[in-house]
Amino acid sequence: MILVPFLSEKRVLVMGLGKSGTATARALMASGAKVTAWDDNEASRKAALGLPVSTPDLSQTDLVVWSPGIPHTHPVDKAHPLAAKARAANIPVICDVELLALAKPANRFLAVTGTNGKSTTTTLLAHVLAEAGREVAAGGNLGTAALDMPDLSTDGRYVLELSSYQLELVECLRVQAGVLLNITPDHLGRHGGMDGYMAAKRRLFDLIAEGGTAIIGVDDDHCARMADQLPGAIRISAEQTLERGISAADGILRVDGVELIDLRSIARLPGRHNWQNACAVFALARADGIAPDVIAKALETYPGLAHRQQLVTEIDGVTYVNDSKATNADAAEKALVCYGRIHWIIGGQAKEGGIESLVPHFNRIAHAYLIGEAADAFAATLEGRVPYTKCGELVTAVTAASAMAEPGSVVLLSPACASWDQFKSFEHRGDVFRQLVEGLK
Repeated sequence: MILVPFLSEKRVLVMGLGKSGTATARALMASGAKVTAWDDNEASRKAALGLPVSTPDLSQTDLVVWSPGIPHTHPVDKAHPLAAKARAANIPVICDVELLALAKPANRFLAVTGTNGKSTTTTLLAHVLAEAGREVAAGGNLGTAALDMPDLSTDGRYVLELSSYQLELVECLRVQAGVLLNITPDHLGRHGGMDGYMAAKRRLFDLIAEGGTAIIGVDDDHCARMADQLPGAIRISAEQTLERGISAADGILRVDGVELIDLRSIARLPGRHNWQNACAVFALARADGIAPDVIAKALETYPGLAHRQQLVTEIDGVTYVNDSKATNADAAEKALVCYGRIHWIIGGQAKEGGIESLVPHFNRIAHAYLIGEAADAFAATLEGRVPYTKCGELVTAVTAASAMAEPGSVVLLSPACASWDQFKSFEHRGDVFRQLVEGLK
């Protein structure tokens, strides 16, 4: 836990009692702040045991710590009115990442954002830093909430995965190196459209410390145009070989065109999307002073990220892969291109655009197993292109896929959907998949 003693005796409202909100409230209480905690969801309030839950009163509030998942500006019809009222009363509205930055001003921060690949890049960077002997902690949008991370010495590094929601709510954070991996349409309603989403992501570059390093992927049109406005940024690519920058178009990581690391031999980093992640990590680690040979050795020992193309097991020649973190079509595509004959478990709460963009990869699908709310819509897209079975629930899909899959094929959970129709989170969905697969033995 990280304490924020400068807020002792301050009246702080914590809005939202999910993982980050509860961690923030407990850290603030331990720091001597006068905390009020609130969540509009009654179940969340009841689950917040030991926290001072009460109806918000802005007249008794000096600061609001806002859980980024709660809309505060867009969509206009869903934005929580408390945020506007607080700002109108000149009460700061920030998130827990800002508190972390204020509490640890002497530490180095390295940041990762993008539509896809954030979690793998964050965990891979933390692994490389640890292997290089750095004191490091990773969190933010990924896994550990900001104030739940360990209180590192001033030599320690905090690796932060930052969502677009969090980037809207930070001002004082300064990062020594930060990367924007990519931008594809996501959370558009929350940001008032694509321009708002891109503006939120671009805020990362406003947070680069003086003398720090800005890094940007250039494999999508949105980021490529943005890179033209950032002449000092290091460019990374897994689609083209860059004369200036870090690239791995053929799986060979190159710096300014010079070959350094063969990524194709690293089993836990399959596919072009992971080559981009590796380029980002190389740039970030090098910005932190780590030698290329140390980075290369660390990449080889990366254990992989749970729920992101995670190998569960092999049974009778069939490989089972948990890619539950693929919550949109673009993320699912990263897995589809890695395998040749796929029994695809897909569905949940559909994102905008569905799976139409994945049609070019349907030739890899032996059979699809549809679950959740999106089953009917996805069936319409698959009709006449891919054989499918409407399974409804994950247990039915796993059972059916295991019965139909032949040796040499892959049973892939890569849902291209949010999980909330049937599960608590994508982690919960992936854990259930893993348990079901283990039960097949």
